[in-house]
Amino acid sequence: MDQTDQPKPGKATRRRRGRRMRLRIMRHIRAYFFAGVLVTAPIAITFYLAWLIIDWIDGKITPWIPAAYNPETYLPFGIPGLGLIVAFVLLTLIGAMAAGAIGRIWIRTSERMLARMPVIRSVYSATKQIFETVLRQQSNAFRQVVLFEYPRRGSWAIGFITGKTLGEVQNVTSDEVVNVFLPTTPNPTSGYLLFIPRKELVVLSMTVEEGIKMVVSGGIVTPEDHRSPEEKKIKKVAPAALDKRTIPYDRDEQQTDKIEDLGERQSS
Repeated sequence: MDQTDQPKPGKATRRRRGRRMRLRIMRHIRAYFFAGVLVTAPIAITFYLAWLIIDWIDGKITPWIPAAYNPETYLPFGIPGLGLIVAFVLLTLIGAMAAGAIGRIWIRTSERMLARMPVIRSVYSATKQIFETVLRQQSNAFRQVVLFEYPRRGSWAIGFITGKTLGEVQNVTSDEVVNVFLPTTPNPTSGYLLFIPRKELVVLSMTVEEGIKMVVSGGIVTPEDHRSPEEKKIKKVAPAALDKRTIPYDRDEQQTDKIEDLGERQSS
């Protein structure tokens, strides 16, 4: 039979074909749209946050520049990042001066003056210790990601070791405890300081950057397991307890009796 003699599809068939074609086109458009969002959103957010930081620094530093030395005085437009450049140069000069003999004498004199102020000395001492711990190159702070049970048995959280516990906290504790910072999601700059026994911590192979990404994304971004195939077969965490819905797991004999009674009631 010649192709010209073939019967033409009916209206219902053409309607179904048109509907399938429209659905196919809509699926492609939606896929392309989400692909565009996935590509542009991280870049746009990064540039937007960087712009906010630069604009904030410019707003704080630029007004202090004398008009005679401010390039914006002679230009009809502002220079983005001018305050950031000035702040970088000033901090570098201050660091160079502090490394010299005169700078060390000035720092010691300033610290003695601050040590005599009741409230300011506490704030200064704590702030200085935090910055020295974080910025010091040989420091081990925020260099290990650990897994531990929080806020109850069977529920796990990711934290970062900030150092070994010293002083009164360790002296009154029988176990060897370490300082663990528990960040909150999605803002890892806030969180809780916990003192956890070292034997209850599971050290992970992921880097600090990977752990922060996982915390910020709420678990959406999951880092890969960098361990060898043999290490992946080793389970470092024991199975969960019998039933934690109403009775939390505890090694105490009273809690053990409650769990056994609960199991007997469920079986009956």
